[in-house]
Amino acid sequence: MFEFRLLTIVFILLGMCSLNAQADSFAAETDQVKAQLIASVGAVHPGDEILVGVHQRIIPHWHTYWINPGDSGLPTTIVYTLPAGATAGEIQWPTPGRIVMGPVTNYGYENEVTLLSSIKVPLDSVVGSEFRINAKVKWLVCEEICIPQKVDLTLSLPIVLPGTNTGNGSPLIKTALAGLPKINPWPIKLTHSEKTLSLQITDAELQPTAVKNIRFYPAKWGNVAHGAEQPWQFSGNTIELQLKPGDAPLSPGENLTGILTITENGSSGTVTRGYSVNVTGKTVAGIAPINTEKPDLVLASALLLAFLGGIILNLMPCVFPVLSIKALALIKHAQQAPRQNRLHGLAYTLGILVSFGLLGIALIALKAGGAEIGWGFQFQSPLFVLTVAYLMFTVGLSLSGVFSIGGSVMGIGSSLAGRSGYSGSFFTGVLATIVATPCTAPFMGAALGFALTQPPAALLAVFFCLGLGLALPYLLLSQWPSLQKRLPKPGLWMDRLKQGLAFPMYATAVWLVWVLAQQAGVNAVAIALGGMVIIAFAAWLYEATKTAKRSTQLSGASVAGFSLWLALIGSYFGIETAPASPSLKVASANNSESYSAERLTKLRSEGKPVFLNLTAAWCISCLVNEKVALSQDSVIDAFEKADVTYLKGDWTNRDAEITKILAEFGRSGVPLYVFYPGGIGNLKNPVVLPQILTPEIVTKAVAPSLLVETAL
Repeated sequence: MFEFRLLTIVFILLGMCSLNAQADSFAAETDQVKAQLIASVGAVHPGDEILVGVHQRIIPHWHTYWINPGDSGLPTTIVYTLPAGATAGEIQWPTPGRIVMGPVTNYGYENEVTLLSSIKVPLDSVVGSEFRINAKVKWLVCEEICIPQKVDLTLSLPIVLPGTNTGNGSPLIKTALAGLPKINPWPIKLTHSEKTLSLQITDAELQPTAVKNIRFYPAKWGNVAHGAEQPWQFSGNTIELQLKPGDAPLSPGENLTGILTITENGSSGTVTRGYSVNVTGKTVAGIAPINTEKPDLVLASALLLAFLGGIILNLMPCVFPVLSIKALALIKHAQQAPRQNRLHGLAYTLGILVSFGLLGIALIALKAGGAEIGWGFQFQSPLFVLTVAYLMFTVGLSLSGVFSIGGSVMGIGSSLAGRSGYSGSFFTGVLATIVATPCTAPFMGAALGFALTQPPAALLAVFFCLGLGLALPYLLLSQWPSLQKRLPKPGLWMDRLKQGLAFPMYATAVWLVWVLAQQAGVNAVAIALGGMVIIAFAAWLYEATKTAKRSTQLSGASVAGFSLWLALIGSYFGIETAPASPSLKVASANNSESYSAERLTKLRSEGKPVFLNLTAAWCISCLVNEKVALSQDSVIDAFEKADVTYLKGDWTNRDAEITKILAEFGRSGVPLYVFYPGGIGNLKNPVVLPQILTPEIVTKAVAPSLLVETAL
């Protein structure tokens, strides 16, 4: 499910410690919250019913929680200890606010809040004594981390004769009463189907032009999806508000309870009023959705995300080998005429755009045929992986000086055209696209997930924007002569640098052979290494005979060509017939289990926390994240302390089950990291982590599980 979440923002709960403030006082203070116990009167009569409240003043950027905290968190609790015969009512919850941090939506309070309760004073209270109120208050206060805290508060009120003035008490009580939701003055109907809840508010007497927003806050966790959109519309004097059922949808005959908020434009700005709702629903076959989509704006956002993701893709490790070729090209072309430099930049950009266009067309054709595919799908083919490994090895040989084709530094592309090396720039763009596809940069996940759900024209537009972002740095440099003048002048050092830059190409070829081993077994490794020996021989023979007499040149070129043909054809049939070796499947970490939909469902039904890692051997971003984050001792220890089950799904080869769960999160490729908190009901919604991990990000993600253990 795309709800297209921008993958650079993350909200993760971290239970640091439990802070206590013990005091025989009406006030107590922690680093984040100052709490006071207040009353509506300064004294009490026997038999009175008074209001008492816990007032919290919260520092900026932090918040506490409502009775239904939303996707994560814990509601504040107050336990009153009163004189014999006295009773305290339930907390009267003020209208909450919506607090969104990345994919997490919470309900709670910022800045300040007062939680009221009514207290009944016994009739036999002794005049002249004191009515002592003790309150044990626990809350969870959060920013990017969460800290459970508790305080003990005490308030003593004189007991006076009936008829005696009791005073006005704290002025904060009046403010708190104004913040409570009002009794709903309008008839409200509820209809619900499997996928939609619909509230119809009739005779509301609201002006459509004045209403800015309408929102419903469910009092029970899971009745309504907390982060989902809530479209609404006016129809005459009726307002319809549509809600998406959550993880605990209404059962037949169950009432929907909560607070309906209406925000209106007034003379002094916007005003939000809350109204309590308690309504029984009627089940219907289906509810027509309210159409509030704006496709152009959604497409525009996806195009922007794709463009930004393409720019960042230049920094990903999978593109680094090609950056070496581009760097040499910039230096060599810096001394050429500006027009030539611009044409090289345009040719390189065209190569990338054409490649992304062909990739998009292939995706469209495969999807039309019913295939479930995603970003990087071509690397799920062992033959494609082997071909790219051969290509990287060949480019490395060229940079090392074993052979040269044409006069362009841009490598193999120059052999395809003899005019000015522009075709070399074009095919370097093609090469950049090929090696970029195993990586998923920030912002790309949402854009690609959106693209694969759209018509062909929109999909191609997203892919072209992604390609334009990838080409942009080199394109700008090639069009900007003043920047080119700052590049070092060509010299002998360029040959040394070129030879040194061959080694990232060899390293890439080695990595691809390792990927091949995961897909096709140990025999595929022997086939790949044998093919590379033949390619090296063909390159050496071609170079050794190209300056000899004509007959020797033809003989050398023929034998070299036959050797290449033999390597490619032999590899094709060898890979197709080689049995896969089960012993060389992608190894899971010692603390992980293999993913399956059944295993995930079972763990979630048991309320256990789960960390899901969807990865592939050809995904460099995935491998880097596992090395620098998921395999670190701090992460492993955090998983053990929180009793987190680590599931690892391998998408190296095509797997429809993994493709399905990727689609559920609006993704078309790996990596995907999802944390399913366990424990109490309101912690069960999954949290999607960013595509670039650090140990701190992961350890913070499991904090809700640690937090529940601490709080309980």
